Amino acid sequence: MPEGHTLHRLAKLHHKRFAGGQVRVSSPQGRFAEGAALIDGRVLTRAEAWGKHLLHHYDSGVTLHIHLGLYGKFTESAVPMDDPVGEVRMRLIGGGRTGDLHGTDLRGPAACEILLDPEVEALTSRLGPDPLRRDAEPDLAWDRIRRSQRPIGALLMDQKILAGVGNVYRAEVLFRHGISPHRPGKSLSRTEWDEMWADLVELMKVGVRRGKMHVVRPEHDYGAPSYAADRPRTYVYRRVGDPCRLCGATVVHAVMEARNLFWCPTCQAR
Repeated sequence: MPEGHTLHRLAKLHHKRFAGGQVRVSSPQGRFAEGAALIDGRVLTRAEAWGKHLLHHYDSGVTLHIHLGLYGKFTESAVPMDDPVGEVRMRLIGGGRTGDLHGTDLRGPAACEILLDPEVEALTSRLGPDPLRRDAEPDLAWDRIRRSQRPIGALLMDQKILAGVGNVYRAEVLFRHGISPHRPGKSLSRTEWDEMWADLVELMKVGVRRGKMHVVRPEHDYGAPSYAADRPRTYVYRRVGDPCRLCGATVVHAVMEARNLFWCPTCQAR
């Protein structure tokens, strides 16, 4: 599932290309036909992201909400666009403020729906602070973490506590700070949380700028390759059985609350 930096990067791209002008919206697949009709010909005023959710706000007062889930993907294209191929849930074409036409096709999202303001408020109010948003309040996440017996490895993945952090950032930020994913949230110190939050902000900003994650510090970024082609080099994520980049211990794996978990038992001792 795409992590928060991917949605923020999409929001920036869509705002740049489509905001400030009328858009043409259709649903070649047909599953979003009613929603597309509500925003077709309207002006997209703003695109933003909150955690793993993408929001397109329109001058009519409605909002397009998209959650990519495991399989959702946008394909950007020049205009005129080719005929739709496959199950295209939504096709959007517009020129924004410049008038330079661009198009994008959305396939396979977990959610593609029209929301009214109260529904948008309900959505965002149940999400935790997003490290990539300027209005984020990390104290809200800390207040929940410091009271919880759940392991920090689970808390960081709970979108009600922290929005936008997925499996890669969870594994890597815990390693970078030498924190066992099994430690109860309430065992963390305020200093540890503040340092992790600041690190997440910086790491995720790099993801937005570069379009890919970069989580290994320069002094450790040698030797061991990435866990798969076209994937980031990591300390522990998807490196089960490999030697730790720092201490040489074997990276281990477990399942925590139905999600794969990776850590170094030496650098992140309980």
